[in-house]
Amino acid sequence: MSTFVDPEWVEPGVKAPDFTLVSDSGEKVKLSSLRGKPVVLYFYPKDDTPGCTKQACAFRDDSKKLARHGAVVLGVSPDDVERHQRFKAKYKLDFPLLCDTDHAVATKYGAWRTKTLYGKKSVGIQRSTFVIGADGAVAKTWKRVQVEGHAAQVLAALGELG
Repeated sequence: MSTFVDPEWVEPGVKAPDFTLVSDSGEKVKLSSLRGKPVVLYFYPKDDTPGCTKQACAFRDDSKKLARHGAVVLGVSPDDVERHQRFKAKYKLDFPLLCDTDHAVATKYGAWRTKTLYGKKSVGIQRSTFVIGADGAVAKTWKRVQVEGHAAQVLAALGELG
């Protein structure tokens, strides 16, 4: 039996690993095609759960502020297109939700890892966010996001990009 080894986190200053994922609309989104704009790439465990809903709605509620920075928000979870569509419609989310059903992209970024809850270990998405500058380099990371106040932290980081 093989033991899961947590991947390395993507750190600020490195080029963001490129990927192509299917969105809630069924279209493919390629990260490198967004060069020239800052990207808020956030990984979350599951659609329509309390923390994930609160986080998604905070980004939705700050969409005008995010737009002032020219930022594109991308939410990534292992959920499929249909589940993303229901979640997006239910909460009127105004940004793409990307399907990482095999968790390959989450692994590239270090977000697919061992977690411990109430003493029980499991492997899954560690709630995390990466702000990627217009040049394609990672500018800021949050590795274990606390949902409360996180959107404001992201806005502050975008403001520092200039």
